[in-house]
Amino acid sequence: MRERVRLGANYWKLWTASVVSNFGDGLATVAYPWLASAITRDPVQIALIGVATRLPWLIFTLPAGVLTDRFDRRKLITLMDGLRFGITLAVAVFVTAVADNLIDPTATESPASGRGSYLAVLYASALAFGFAEVLRDNAAQTLMPALVDKVHLERANGRLWGAEMVMNSFVGPPLGGLLIAVSFALPFYADAATFAVSGLLIASLAGNYRAQTDDATPRRSFRSEIAEGVRWLWQHRLLRVMGIVLGVMNAMIAMALSTYVLFVQEILGLEAASFGVLLSAGAVGGVLGSVLASRVSARIGPGASLFVTIAVQSGTFLVTGTTSLAWVVWAMFVISSFAGVLWNVITVSLRQSIIPDRLLGRVNSVYRFFAWGMMPIGSILGGVVVAVTEALTNRETALRAPFWVAATVFVVLFVYALPNLNTARIREATTAAAV
Repeated sequence: MRERVRLGANYWKLWTASVVSNFGDGLATVAYPWLASAITRDPVQIALIGVATRLPWLIFTLPAGVLTDRFDRRKLITLMDGLRFGITLAVAVFVTAVADNLIDPTATESPASGRGSYLAVLYASALAFGFAEVLRDNAAQTLMPALVDKVHLERANGRLWGAEMVMNSFVGPPLGGLLIAVSFALPFYADAATFAVSGLLIASLAGNYRAQTDDATPRRSFRSEIAEGVRWLWQHRLLRVMGIVLGVMNAMIAMALSTYVLFVQEILGLEAASFGVLLSAGAVGGVLGSVLASRVSARIGPGASLFVTIAVQSGTFLVTGTTSLAWVVWAMFVISSFAGVLWNVITVSLRQSIIPDRLLGRVNSVYRFFAWGMMPIGSILGGVVVAVTEALTNRETALRAPFWVAATVFVVLFVYALPNLNTARIREATTAAAV
């Protein structure tokens, strides 16, 4: 109870909104790829769904940072949650209309002609959703320092991500798989409802959440404000290296997961409900990471913690691409999710504590331009890797290949990070920001 009082009522409203919306995201992690696989078995076409979702991170992240620093961040989040509600509800209505025409997602035949319009709807909705997500997430991440003292940021972020992982990976996916068995459209309706609830909770936050700026300074153009954020990050060696490393890591993760639903169906032989259970492994690792991240960081140092993250991810991808056992893949997800949360708790809390508030939205957006903008590139690369490998070898090897490529690239990243991401540099940056 003492911790709840310390973090404050506004923090817990944000926490609750994130829990609710991440429950919907958990439903979507099963519903969307399963829907795509019911329309087509082409790995490139399935990968393009992920490309459409992540492409806005490449083309809209920098302008989103300027908007985040110009407007009330609470209002931006509320507006974007409302937009995501509308988009998801439209998808739910679409799925209701076409559900009877969808093929068995475990079938290996190519879909019948005329499915192009179905894919077009998915691509368009994924793209629109992605634009809303970019602005919403950037505003939400810059909102946290206004709700919680800097000394509590790691704890606050850890609690938030722990709850998000439970809903996103433990509760949402298994329930999403069960709801698909009842009705293909049901998880989409439930997902839409979560965004409505989240938006209402964020709208109820007390206070003003505009960036701290000098009112006497005239507003400059989008281009000049973006340039200021780019210069600040690029001149900050530590954050620049973190952004580049995370960008490559996310590209490899996106590459491996872009055709993951086909790997699950054809290599592991799982149906929708079991697919949801498999994804629940992320919650187990995520909760462990959220609870233990600050302790691990304090025990071995933040720099060593980041090295552990990179090394662990390489090993989990190698094992996942080699095995045909679902329980082994589940275990690898647990370990990978733990490592991912460890990285996020350290790096996001660091950014929130050392970037000036007036620049927080823009610098965060530049960082995420590197970190998330690489994901659509990774997604399309995953589809291409599978298609090319299948043409040269066979279907099974092709579906395993993205995991092996990712494991190799993570080894290269580890070598690159060694001299650049160490505890001494992190503490030096934190001390400099406090002066």
